[in-house]
Amino acid sequence: MTTFQIALALVGVLVLAGVVVHGAWQARRSEIKRVADEPAVLPAAQEPSFDAPAASERADGAASAPRIEPTLMPQRRASARVDALIDAIATLTLDSPASGDTAIAHLPPSRRAGSKPFLIEGLNAETGEWEAPVAGQRYGEFQAGLLLANRGGALNEIEYSEFVQKVQTFADALGALPDFPDMLDVVGRARELDAFAGQHDAQLALRLVSRGAAWSPGYVQQHAARHGFVAGGLAGRLALPGREEGAPPVLSLQFDAQAALADDPNQSALREITLAFDVPQSAAAETPFATWCSRGQALAQALDAALYDDSGQPFQASAFAAIEQELERLYTALAERDLAAGSGAARRLFS
Repeated sequence: MTTFQIALALVGVLVLAGVVVHGAWQARRSEIKRVADEPAVLPAAQEPSFDAPAASERADGAASAPRIEPTLMPQRRASARVDALIDAIATLTLDSPASGDTAIAHLPPSRRAGSKPFLIEGLNAETGEWEAPVAGQRYGEFQAGLLLANRGGALNEIEYSEFVQKVQTFADALGALPDFPDMLDVVGRARELDAFAGQHDAQLALRLVSRGAAWSPGYVQQHAARHGFVAGGLAGRLALPGREEGAPPVLSLQFDAQAALADDPNQSALREITLAFDVPQSAAAETPFATWCSRGQALAQALDAALYDDSGQPFQASAFAAIEQELERLYTALAERDLAAGSGAARRLFS
């Protein structure tokens, strides 16, 4: 055999080996990790910090046992209240107290004016407290508060007119005399509040992209449950609950809704999920930023995923210090406006 023939044979062997390796890599990428693929003991389930590399074993070399996040007993959340800071308030004066049953029977079927919700409260004749009408109670006065702005924009003249019409109908049914604030003043306040909100809104997102095999929805849910996530209200959405019952989640974990709704979700392939944090909705006392960081790295490690920001750039651990500084300034600005993150007013404004 000539030297040329030997060289050709070697090239053929190398090409064949490359084809085999590429085929194995493609096969691995086409696999779907399912719940059944989960090992009995997961290494490195402990949540690491972004400040240091995560360790997959204890100092003695033994594999770490899975860490199950403790479940916090939720506290009851206070109901939404009319707030002069963020609402245009109309007062309804009565000649004599009205029953809560009558008020409930004549409440507007939809308490929205365009994209802006409004609240109706009564002044309880017994307790002297403002509250949503309750059957069996009597009320000496009513008030209606229309939200001035939300993430849909500032209140406009058409929405305000719709509000006036609905509240006027309610007042007529009770025999009450309504007093509405001036439309131009209301719209001016709404624009100013909307400008402030637009400059102080923030939603952070981490994209977790698979490095190898895809995941089934059940596989993602199993790992997320280890870190306190529960099923959300929508398909393809998991939530990390806060301490207040009924409050917005501290974090949300989202993936393709079609995969979650498939006839056989175990056959669906996910290559990316998103871990999101809505800044104005979560109180700083809940440490949502630190939770976002730790859960993001823990899930990335467990799922063998790379971290990216919402613009598609690789997420560097060094960026978190700068983000935290910006968040502190944002929290301060919101608090100075009496709109502290996680407060009832902030949650309504940034909705």
